[in-house]
Amino acid sequence: MRLISLALLCTLLIGCGSETTSSTEPAGVKPEQDLKWKLVTTWPKNFPGLGLAPENFAKNVERMSNGRLKIKVYGAGQLVPALEVFDAVSQGTAEVGHGAAYYWKGKMPAGVFFTAVPFGLNAQEMNAWLHYGGGLELWREAL
Repeated sequence: MRLISLALLCTLLIGCGSETTSSTEPAGVKPEQDLKWKLVTTWPKNFPGLGLAPENFAKNVERMSNGRLKIKVYGAGQLVPALEVFDAVSQGTAEVGHGAAYYWKGKMPAGVFFTAVPFGLNAQEMNAWLHYGGGLELWREAL
């Protein structure tokens, strides 16, 4: 009985083993393919505070992708005017946009609720609502 149990355990462990071929490439991306994206912002390039976040994001993405995904950051007015970031990304002029949803009030009136409302949610409450209260699904629907 012990021999049968041991044989079954070994068979189970062998069956659960990982495949010998491994790939760290996402589906649909060739190993030799490098990507270059444009990121447009509503802030001037290297603007203290908000303007530094896109630069840090681009550096982190390049590092995490082992240099395969490079993101060039364009400040307000360099590629598109500051308040046209939403349109630039929607129309494919840039792959990524960095701004605040209250700038898109004319295109998406509910956008302000996903950024800042006077006497509204603080950062922790906003994250809780977005990630655990259905806010992110509403935001995606609005976009």
